[in-house]
Amino acid sequence: MATLELGDARLPPAWIEMGSMKYPLGTDDQGRDILSALIYGARISLIVGFASVLLSVVVGVAFGLLAGFRGGWIDAVLMRLCDVMLSFPAILVALLIAGVGRALFPNAHESLAFGVLILSISLTGWVQYARTVRGSTLVERNKEYVQAARVTGVSSLRIMRKHVLPNVMGPVMVLATIQVATAIITEATLSFLGVGAPPTSPSLGTLIRIGNDYLFSGEWWITVFPGAMLVLIALSVNLLGDWLRDALNPRLR
Repeated sequence: MATLELGDARLPPAWIEMGSMKYPLGTDDQGRDILSALIYGARISLIVGFASVLLSVVVGVAFGLLAGFRGGWIDAVLMRLCDVMLSFPAILVALLIAGVGRALFPNAHESLAFGVLILSISLTGWVQYARTVRGSTLVERNKEYVQAARVTGVSSLRIMRKHVLPNVMGPVMVLATIQVATAIITEATLSFLGVGAPPTSPSLGTLIRIGNDYLFSGEWWITVFPGAMLVLIALSVNLLGDWLRDALNPRLR
């Protein structure tokens, strides 16, 4: 995204005096078009949100399926691990991982920085999926189709993958859709605190942090528009999750 002329820095929206139709939502402190920055920042937030949720789903479903189907000491160890993870605030764990990653790789490429950010969000997100899948698996493993598969000599891994997993993914899909909004907000929070997306990438959290310095000097648009975009994305994803929950609920059909 190209930087505009210095004279274009902090121009107001087009409908305000001194505004320009060339920049409908105004420009930020570096003269960047706010509208272009919002589009680019929304893309970053969505990519980080979906990637972190996908990683959380993979880890959480695998652990939950294994704990619920195997039981015994495996179940006890994995559930105690979940309890330990739940005892720490998610944002603090994400801050710790993101901070350590930046300290270890201060000159890392942007792709590695985004990888650390995704990992820091996923590290606490998998617990909910593990608990959800474990509870559903405890119910499914005692049903007749699972017992019949065991009698016919089907391996436990195949039973979990082919029979149990498809029947426990309904709640996971709903939870994952809703958790995308949480992951996006977490990414924005980390970026606002300066340990999220790289400073050269205008994510929504970075834009809000930059605009916060000018909020009380009259340049409100630098903060308000990125904040409104963040709220709009989170609301849209939550509405999608509510719709998916109703669509997958057989009682509402």
